[in-house]
Amino acid sequence: MSRTVKGTVMVDGREVTISNPDKVLWPDMGITKAVFLERLAGLSPWLLKHCADRYLTTIRFPDGVRGKSFYQKNCPEPVPDFVRTSEAGGIRYVMLDSLPVLLWLGNLACLEFHASFDRISDPVRPTEWVLDLDPSREVEPRIMEAASLVGDLLESLGIASVPKTSGATGAQIVTPVIPELTFDELRQIGEFVGAYLADKYPKLFTIERLKKNRGDLIYVDYLQHYRGKTIIAPYSPRARDGAAVSTPLHWREVRAGARIEDFNLLNIADRLRREGDLLDTVRPQSLKPILAFIRGGRR
Repeated sequence: MSRTVKGTVMVDGREVTISNPDKVLWPDMGITKAVFLERLAGLSPWLLKHCADRYLTTIRFPDGVRGKSFYQKNCPEPVPDFVRTSEAGGIRYVMLDSLPVLLWLGNLACLEFHASFDRISDPVRPTEWVLDLDPSREVEPRIMEAASLVGDLLESLGIASVPKTSGATGAQIVTPVIPELTFDELRQIGEFVGAYLADKYPKLFTIERLKKNRGDLIYVDYLQHYRGKTIIAPYSPRARDGAAVSTPLHWREVRAGARIEDFNLLNIADRLRREGDLLDTVRPQSLKPILAFIRGGRR
């Protein structure tokens, strides 16, 4: 019978309980809970920034990445006094707004952090537009080629964007926007882009929603970007062998064939110190002219 080891640490003036620090969470990388919490603390300035003002869903792996898991939307019990929550749709969401909260969740083996597209403060008008490139195959060597083609198309439309690995098999193209369009209006732009790509590169892209009908094509998912839906947060770890982290990239890295697994919990801190947050390199922009162009062309 295993014995639970518990202790507490003071973090920003708050007492956080840590249990079983030697539990192995990523066996292939030798990452224990203690190492995970240390790495989470290093990621906290960026992970907190991208989860702030969002409804948070985590995925918990009590016995590590090779064990069973479950989604956690409702705030776990008992709730420490430093944890704030926000209710929506009958769910009491954790507000990931401080390092003590992040480490509390990490101690509960929340290994993945998924943030809502809609903000708590303004659920109607998003501050970014995201295209999710979702491979139909478990291993997709063409994902960076696909991301590069999407980036080229957006650039030709005058849209600046940042590519981001999912940390799993796919990639996302993130465009910071001025909060002036609704999710529905941004979906119109996404549908236009996805349909164009599927028509021009029919052996690479599809906008077919049903996975069973996609073959080996990469799905340009413009529908996921919507109120009430989530995306893996930038700089969130993924509960897969290799401990990959969802990482924003330079376009030159994409065109050079960057590998998703090259960015992981053990090296991401060095990258952030060197590169900073690449999502800050593109200023929010207006997509109203693109929407007007699309609507004009459909008349």
